[in-house]
Amino acid sequence: MFDFWIQFALVLTAILIGIRRGGVALGLIGGLGVAVLSFGFRVAPSEPPITVMLIILAVVTASATLQVAGGLDWLVQQAERLMRRHPQQITILAPLSTFLLTVCVGTGHAVYSLLPVIADVALKTKIRPERPMAISSVASQMGITASPVAAAVTTFLAMTAKTDAPVTLAQILMVTLPAGLIGVLAAAFWSMKRGLDLDKDPEFQERMQDPDFRATVEMSVTTLDKTLPKSARLSVVLFFTGILTIVALALYPSVLPLAKGKPIPMTTVVQLVMLAFGAFILFAADVKAAAIAKSEVFTAGMIAVVSIFGIAWMSDTFVKANEAFLVENIKAMVEYAPWTFALAMFAVSAFVKSQAATLTIMLPFGLALGLSPQLLLGLMPSCYAYFFFAFYPSDLAAINMDRSGTTRIGKYLLNHSFMIPGWIGVITSTIVAYGLAQVYF
Repeated sequence: MFDFWIQFALVLTAILIGIRRGGVALGLIGGLGVAVLSFGFRVAPSEPPITVMLIILAVVTASATLQVAGGLDWLVQQAERLMRRHPQQITILAPLSTFLLTVCVGTGHAVYSLLPVIADVALKTKIRPERPMAISSVASQMGITASPVAAAVTTFLAMTAKTDAPVTLAQILMVTLPAGLIGVLAAAFWSMKRGLDLDKDPEFQERMQDPDFRATVEMSVTTLDKTLPKSARLSVVLFFTGILTIVALALYPSVLPLAKGKPIPMTTVVQLVMLAFGAFILFAADVKAAAIAKSEVFTAGMIAVVSIFGIAWMSDTFVKANEAFLVENIKAMVEYAPWTFALAMFAVSAFVKSQAATLTIMLPFGLALGLSPQLLLGLMPSCYAYFFFAFYPSDLAAINMDRSGTTRIGKYLLNHSFMIPGWIGVITSTIVAYGLAQVYF
């Protein structure tokens, strides 16, 4: 028991230091943790999460190629056109747009271009910008567990593929997509009445007396004046074709090539399809290869790969070394109330700031405790909790891009604009996903 707690303290300390350092530090320090466990405690290191890393690498490369080809900008422009046609419904349309944008491209980083547009539409319509801005940031991250090409989904797919009851990509989407949509809508409907209208907000009206602040508020922001290459729309078509190909192959595995008498695994299918369609975009849009490696999506994706490499390897090594102890002491509680595992995932996510990393840390625990992949799928939406401290880039961007100043971190740190929409969205989507998993499986 003493060794367990020392190792647990080591793993927790490594995670906390990695979070504090940021960037690739989580991966580097996770690797250091594996070394200490192996040489210091004589624990056999587990297999590194190679499949998970390769899937993320393939998807991120294709997504980055789409970004360089102008495809992400084209999608943002379509979302802006929709919101400007129906400005009075901005609090509903904005989070739906950011959620679906993430579902389509597999990364929440696409939201940054849309946030200033959402604020502008709200201000022009005299709607308190905090209402659509906060839930839009939350919705952009909730879309990750509902995207067939997101790192969190492919991580779940790869890690459960090794179990006796693997979950298919189609099954994941059948649960997480409707659950995510319902969660976003629940939080959006609550947001429609939050806070005072701008014409009744004394703090905002007082700030409007400052000519500089008034000029900032009254300026216009749009993405529609940006000229995109002619190949931008084609790149989107190709990227979506790749996603649909993956979904179709998941639904009809009989068309897959055989390896040792069995269809090749979907984890391999995702890799080869995304790389192939990334190449199609490369040629069709005449994308410069050097530009792909310099794109924001590629940089963020590579950081995720390194982080997951180290942290997943360390946590899996710890779990396998202490599996008997964990099962003996925690299994009864989790079997009695399986939903409590969602609380553990939520708590980890609040600090880790990555749903894929949260799943790589927590899935080995859940499987070691005897929880089925299907039950874990029902709890999957709870792996998003980094709205809790409002230090995630999309939350900070929403605060900075709301020219009215209504989207903010409160005086007491936790009373910020994202707290209640985040709780409503995550709790609702987790309850719905848990219910759907019970029905389907």
